[in-house]
Amino acid sequence: MATGAGLGRVHVITGPGKGKTTAAFGLAMRAAGHGLRVSVVQFMKTGETTGEVIAAEQLKKVRVAQFGSGQFVGAGAVSEKDRKSATKAVEYARKQAASGKCDLLVLDEANVAVFFGLVTAKDIIDLLEERTDGMEVVLTGRNAPEEFIQYADYVSYIDTIKHPYDEGAPARKGIEW
Repeated sequence: MATGAGLGRVHVITGPGKGKTTAAFGLAMRAAGHGLRVSVVQFMKTGETTGEVIAAEQLKKVRVAQFGSGQFVGAGAVSEKDRKSATKAVEYARKQAASGKCDLLVLDEANVAVFFGLVTAKDIIDLLEERTDGMEVVLTGRNAPEEFIQYADYVSYIDTIKHPYDEGAPARKGIEW
């Protein structure tokens, strides 16, 4: 955990509600706007055409790397390919964390990757411990492990009170994705 007013803190954004990745990308955009270099590592995602990824591609200070098998990952539906993709994500993130080439590192869906057993909480915490001094890190996804919650400086819990999806409305381009 970081001390002082500089960079170097850890954020966890978790909960069952919509907007965890969007919140992390919002922080990434804010950081880039102030000249910080941002690396986003997306676990379990590939070929994403979300508005956040499309917008990030237009910014020189935000880099997005995706590591997914291309298949839906769910409880009881984890493949060896999913595990290998998540392991590659950790390896890539570890290099980013040690490189000093980014100021903000977003590990999108890292919480879920741990929840599904694709990687361990220890894998991620080791990466956090090895990161360059002053590097801010954000961990997103439902079901954040207790280890992350205890380790983090910030923990935000996003819940749903009401959502049109619950009434059968489809996801809308530019709003939900």
